[in-house]
Amino acid sequence: MASPQIEVIFDRNTSTFTYVVYAAGGGECAIIDSVLDYDPIAGHTSTVSADRVIEFVRSKDLKVQWLLETHAHADHISAAPYLRQHLGGAIAIGDQIKMVQGVFKKIFNLQSEFLLDGAQFDHLFAPGEIFYIGSLRAQALHVPGHTPADMAYLVEQDVAFVGDTLFMPDLGTARCDFPGGSASSLYRSVSSLLSLPPSTRLFVCHDYPPEGRLPACEATVAEQRAKNIHVRDGVGESEFIAMRNQRDATLTLPTLMLPSIQLNICAGVLPAAEENGVSYLKIPLNVAL
Repeated sequence: MASPQIEVIFDRNTSTFTYVVYAAGGGECAIIDSVLDYDPIAGHTSTVSADRVIEFVRSKDLKVQWLLETHAHADHISAAPYLRQHLGGAIAIGDQIKMVQGVFKKIFNLQSEFLLDGAQFDHLFAPGEIFYIGSLRAQALHVPGHTPADMAYLVEQDVAFVGDTLFMPDLGTARCDFPGGSASSLYRSVSSLLSLPPSTRLFVCHDYPPEGRLPACEATVAEQRAKNIHVRDGVGESEFIAMRNQRDATLTLPTLMLPSIQLNICAGVLPAAEENGVSYLKIPLNVAL
């Protein structure tokens, strides 16, 4: 069995981990949850974080096969189109993205030509679908709850990239109050991940460390089951749902939610420039999210 090699690139502005996954001998790789830098005050994008990914891929002479998204992120914009332009690869997400597109097409009043079939992405994974990253065997796991379309990517039964299902044990789990979110679904999704072998390494998408702890990106199944403050062994579904709903009611929306979701349901592709050569985003006013 091939051993996955993992390069971790942390974007401090959005507290996001981007991963480059490849076999020990090199060759093909996958990039998971990339970040396009965005200044919400100026409305400017930049590619500092993505360029770090490009630099690493080229330094290892890797060939990008996949640009994987665990879900349509609400806290950062995907750099997948920029990376595809420079490195190649297929942008992929779970096939339930079609449901998320349907919800947000209404919220943003997107034009009729915006299709709800996921065609903006190069590939849509069915739940449980097997695929390969070079010689590495991987499986796309549907883990809804944070959103209806969340996916985790299990590679060689050794490591799983769990997106926003789980955080580090001292932070717990992701919120479930976005449109289509469900605390009961998240509990079942987390339970399925924590049924993997105890030594399985789980890599999170974000970390918001408390004072005194540096950002961290991985914990084993055993560590999560023993220490996760929300879903450790012994926490039942009803207890979790009550906790999650109560906590979510106190949370504000992520700063970058409106630009991020609007672009990420389109695989991160920026809107076409208008007649003045400028691209524009839409910001809905007085809409409950």
